[in-house]
Amino acid sequence: MKKIGFIGTGVMGSSIVKHLLKADYEVSVYTRTKSKAQSLVELGAKWAETPKDAAINSDVIFTMVGFPADVEEVYFGENGLLQTAKKGAVVVDLTTSEPTLAKKIYESAKEKGLSSIDAPVSGGDVGARNGTLSIMIGGDESVFNELLPILQIFGENIVYQGEAGAGQHTKMCNQLLIATNMIGVCESIAYATKAGLDIEKVLQSISSGAAGSWSLSNLGPRMIKGDFEPGFYLKHFIKDMKIAIDEAEKMNLNLPGVKLSKELYNTLLEKGYGDNGTQSLIKYYID
Repeated sequence: MKKIGFIGTGVMGSSIVKHLLKADYEVSVYTRTKSKAQSLVELGAKWAETPKDAAINSDVIFTMVGFPADVEEVYFGENGLLQTAKKGAVVVDLTTSEPTLAKKIYESAKEKGLSSIDAPVSGGDVGARNGTLSIMIGGDESVFNELLPILQIFGENIVYQGEAGAGQHTKMCNQLLIATNMIGVCESIAYATKAGLDIEKVLQSISSGAAGSWSLSNLGPRMIKGDFEPGFYLKHFIKDMKIAIDEAEKMNLNLPGVKLSKELYNTLLEKGYGDNGTQSLIKYYID
């Protein structure tokens, strides 16, 4: 497994490719905007004109794109990777996507003599840069065990969750926690601001106690500085929340917390903040 195809070199994908190149893997990359992959080509990655070109002769093909529709396109579209992936190759979707789509990819890959893993990640741009992403795995456990040494190059907390789609369901659990926790982080910072407190000192007091969270420690300081660059795009987070709500409805489960979070984020999307990071939710309170 020395040849890797990587489709989608955005905020997180780009850092993952750098880790793979540093580990001496041969990596072919494709992303819709070629200029976004130029720095990777300069580091030694090979440019592929289409997803199916990235898949040719690759032992492992990673995908990390934006929306389920994008996943459909890169796997099943006119230039989809399933057309050219060689028998025995493993396809790994790092995108946060629909569990039903993960199962569809698994079955289609199996018909073509391929293996498929759904492996959504958590940790944002920081985790991707540091190689400390949490990775949630769905698919055949034997394939996961074979792939693990590669995943460990850019991931730290890597857990096999079960059959195809289980990784995506686990990521929904992750996003549900973030969605409601982010409201708490923003309301806490907004309260401290209105009370005239030194917000950095407030964070110093509350970040390590019972109220502590990843979002508070990592995104709270960005909110204070007015840094809204995306570690994870706001528009993609709305997509994740929609998936979670849809899946919950299929299970007759009502989730009012995530519905409220999605409503607040939609307000910001309508104001043009879709390409900002999720920490932009503070704008709902402060602006």
